[in-house]
Amino acid sequence: MEFTTIIGIIAVFAAMVFGITFSGGAFNLDLLLNFADGTSVFIVLGGTLFAMFVAFPLDAFKNIPKHIRMIVTKNKKDPLAYVEIITELSREARKRGLLALEERALSFEDEFLKESVLLIVDAIEPDKLKEWFDQKLYYTAKRNEEERRLYMQGAALAPAFGMIGTLIGLVNMLKSMNLEEGPEVLGINMSVALITTFYGSILANCFFLPVANKLEIAQEREMLLKEMIIEGVISIKEGENPKFIQEKLMNFIEVKELKTRRTARPEREEVPKPQQKGKEKGRKRS
Repeated sequence: MEFTTIIGIIAVFAAMVFGITFSGGAFNLDLLLNFADGTSVFIVLGGTLFAMFVAFPLDAFKNIPKHIRMIVTKNKKDPLAYVEIITELSREARKRGLLALEERALSFEDEFLKESVLLIVDAIEPDKLKEWFDQKLYYTAKRNEEERRLYMQGAALAPAFGMIGTLIGLVNMLKSMNLEEGPEVLGINMSVALITTFYGSILANCFFLPVANKLEIAQEREMLLKEMIIEGVISIKEGENPKFIQEKLMNFIEVKELKTRRTARPEREEVPKPQQKGKEKGRKRS
């Protein structure tokens, strides 16, 4: 679990509740009712979501559950474990040749690592492999950027619909000034006008922008791991010394992470594991 995400969400809403309810040196929870308005919620939340449906195809929304999992769960892929695996593969390739890596590659659960190792087994020149990998990373980065754009668009739309709600409330307030309902109606319409702006700001700054930023961090970490795998398999293809390959791959890992790992191992790590028996073993190309 990524505790900073959970703690951050709780702390943000706790701070707002404190600011709303703490008045005159005492807490008054009844003040929370002043910020509850179904019409404002519908204008901001409904308007933002419906506008996003117009701006993006339906397939763009299918990845939202995956994105939420990425930002609330800790990445269990251990870069040092990948360094060990690639170094071991390089030693095996030196002893038995590249063809010996094919059977080992088919046992990996990490599809990118499996695909990368299988590619170096084939008789493809290193320059061609580098070109293929560069293309792979380029389009992966573009897809990641498109996924984050969904949340950035939401961050732009939410305050806009908050302002639309404000205009609706102000128009109704001005219209009611010529009626006999009196100041009560003016207060209700004015509260709708202000609360919609409040909801729009919360939705943009407490959900869309933090999710987009946390998602970018998670995707960049995944891209760095892919770059490390590419550097390793290309080095194996070129027949470099396993010790040198290991040292090169260690450059991808932060110094503070190395220091932490010297003192303690994580409770659970994800390393390339063999597939379960009974699964069909074969090359999977993307």
